[in-house]
Amino acid sequence: MNNKLYGNLIFELSRKGRCGYSLPKNRFGVYEIPQLIQRKKEPELPECDELTVVRHYTNLSGNNFGVDNGFYPLGSCTMKYNPCIDEEVAALPAFQNLHPLQPADSVRGAEAVCTLLKQSLCELTGMKAFTLRPFAGAHGELVGLMIIRAYHESRGDERRLKVIVPDSAHGTNPASAAVCGLEVVEVKSLDDGTIDTTHLRTLVEEQGEEIAAMMMTNPNTLGLFEKRIPEIAEMIHGCGGLLYYDGANFNPMLGVCRPGDMGFDVMHLNLHKTFSTPHGGGGPGAGPVGVRDGLQEFFPEVSPYHGNFAVLMRAYAYILSLGREHVKEVGPLATLNANYVKESLKDLYRLPIEGLCKHEFVFDGLADKSTGVTTMDVAKRLLDYGYHAPTIYFPLLFHESLMIEPTEVESKDTLDGFIDVMRRIAHEAVEHPNDVKTAPHHTPIGRVDDVEAAKHPIVTFKQLQYDNS
Repeated sequence: MNNKLYGNLIFELSRKGRCGYSLPKNRFGVYEIPQLIQRKKEPELPECDELTVVRHYTNLSGNNFGVDNGFYPLGSCTMKYNPCIDEEVAALPAFQNLHPLQPADSVRGAEAVCTLLKQSLCELTGMKAFTLRPFAGAHGELVGLMIIRAYHESRGDERRLKVIVPDSAHGTNPASAAVCGLEVVEVKSLDDGTIDTTHLRTLVEEQGEEIAAMMMTNPNTLGLFEKRIPEIAEMIHGCGGLLYYDGANFNPMLGVCRPGDMGFDVMHLNLHKTFSTPHGGGGPGAGPVGVRDGLQEFFPEVSPYHGNFAVLMRAYAYILSLGREHVKEVGPLATLNANYVKESLKDLYRLPIEGLCKHEFVFDGLADKSTGVTTMDVAKRLLDYGYHAPTIYFPLLFHESLMIEPTEVESKDTLDGFIDVMRRIAHEAVEHPNDVKTAPHHTPIGRVDDVEAAKHPIVTFKQLQYDNS
């Protein structure tokens, strides 16, 4: 393979005077561009022939890792295969080419999809109403907290500016609370990974009149089901607060149990995790927010339109393709797969919390710490075997966290292959530790200095002179 085409930037392949396109004859005349918006100099764009461009981007695309070509056991983010039919439905011309400002009479079909999707989400979650306007999960959290704050203000209870957040929560929870102008109060976890209700009761007794809400993820970030939700709901509602459900981990709950039935008042869903849209790379997403009866009037106007409509389309197509009978299989299969992998590896990887997990679980690195092989080393070595690395060093409850989520769609053969590689790496850590510590060895780029890249990022390309011979 020509390394110049494979490894270089498109700017580095540029040669003065080369061109890969031709414009049609001008049929529109010549119009003077206002001086104010004219460029002061020509844009510094790469100059390449068409075949070089095609090969460059084709090679780059083959260098990407995705669910379509490999196993992606990334914890918490639910990187799972989604049926291509959902993509086709979202790409139908009647939906794909809509404009948010076109006449209402011309988008009745799109409005019907949104209405039917909201009805489906209410049925799946036990909520009374949903808004589809939030553009992502964190945006949904913010909207949910805005609803909670508006609810308290409507009652003249403006002292409630504190939000209880578990120490195992996603980082977006405290961030969303801060953006909403609320103060975060942390509640501790027990040794079994679930919320310490004794500590929670103390917080409620001391600060109950100032508590606006408690945010919970269930299953939590450790993949554990919070069994004390009725008790927690009673405490929070008893002091006048509301209970918020972070739906980022809704995958194992789908078709099994509903947050609305547990006592939650407000929740958001990540449609780009649980309901079909491919997740990763920064978007697109959708974070619709659901509320119990009586809170619909507090939906904020965070966008003049529904959120990312193509994401909503994929979600509704996914729900329809599963149907009422098959949606009930998603949660149990996600749980089965996670527990199968966990039980198959816990003799070689340290499992800090024993017991049944849901969609994901967390190891605390290798069981044998004497080799000096870290969680980072294991993740890098997985790349050599063709697997994407799981989430590492999160949650922060353990020093060497390794979070694995196989999802419900992976076959036993795939899981067995992953288990075999993870066991092989554990044995390599003992027999040939340097091979693991210096991995990856078979990728286009070796181990990069993540700290240096974060502290001194290079975000622009410096044009250099190249020999055109």
